[in-house]
Amino acid sequence: MLQTSFAFAQPVLPMDTSQLSNRVARVGIVGGGNSARALAAYLASQGHKVSILVRDLDKLPNIAETLNVRASGKIEGRFNLQQVATEPAVLLPQVDIVFIATVTTAYAEVAQNLAPYLESHHKVVLFSGKLGGALLFSRALELAGGPNIPILETDSLFACRVQDDESIWIRGFKRWTLFSGTSRSVTEREGDVITRFFPDLQAATNIIERGLTDFGALAHAPVVLANMNAIDRQESFLFYYKGLTSRTVAILEHIEEEFNLVAAAYGASLIPMKELLNRYYGCDTSSLHQAMQTVPNYRYSQSPPSLDHRFLVEDVTATLVPLQQFARLANVSIPVVDSVVTLAGVLTGIDFQGRGRSLKQYGLDGLSYEQVHEAINA
Repeated sequence: MLQTSFAFAQPVLPMDTSQLSNRVARVGIVGGGNSARALAAYLASQGHKVSILVRDLDKLPNIAETLNVRASGKIEGRFNLQQVATEPAVLLPQVDIVFIATVTTAYAEVAQNLAPYLESHHKVVLFSGKLGGALLFSRALELAGGPNIPILETDSLFACRVQDDESIWIRGFKRWTLFSGTSRSVTEREGDVITRFFPDLQAATNIIERGLTDFGALAHAPVVLANMNAIDRQESFLFYYKGLTSRTVAILEHIEEEFNLVAAAYGASLIPMKELLNRYYGCDTSSLHQAMQTVPNYRYSQSPPSLDHRFLVEDVTATLVPLQQFARLANVSIPVVDSVVTLAGVLTGIDFQGRGRSLKQYGLDGLSYEQVHEAINA
């Protein structure tokens, strides 16, 4: 039966900062795109001192000149920034917590660039870890000679888009998801780094559970593949509302089963994806198909302009390929995920097995299944 009332997320408004004197944080955000601007607006609205690090000031000239970011939608207002810098040596001495809000495929490069300037008091949060992002970033930081500091990850929490005037339209806000450190003990010890900013987020059992509690990782690549001809012809359609049939959803349901098998092999369990969407945004949970068709934010979600898009490239690179490696190590069969990775490679010409995340990049190569299981759950 169709549910008649959904628990839609309410607008997030700036809080009264008069009692924040002991809670104000000095935060740096690496990145200048959609998620970075939404995160900057949110954190600044909460009274925190926010700075941004970008490669090129020409990507956000008005923000760099005025030192404020304008937001509309779930967050409304103009919010002051402390600085917009292009050099880590300038920004990092002024902050204590560093959010990485770049594309996930850039994590290793970002870690290398930050390594000489990070110090023991810094804490790093990946704002869209995908599968094993904290492990990858931690290992890259180690190889670059950086300090041994806490690396945590969560999901990007905002459905948002940069507007022509450089403002950020925030149409949705995930009310719940998981966070994790590189191991269970890091998660338990450092979890307040995240919950001080996002008190409704919950600690994951381990980094596998966190990485697979990600609806985009489940849905993006297969829905792109199911609509590849329309996308290749640059036909625009509502990605979740019009890009699905019951048969498309059957593929997603099989992939969800494979996600569950791998999570169980590493001591974790996943909530159903239809329930995840409900916790994210509010929707009808009578079926996965109905859930996707009733998420309010998805009424604005357009199809990608091409097949060379993050929905395919990033999710295969940063979730599905490492998922294959964890599955093989645990002797778990995931044939539908394998097929998605193969087809994505054929369509894009990308060697995803060579380009994707690997156990070596995580610092886990050469370890047995039992050793990896122990390491992430320690």
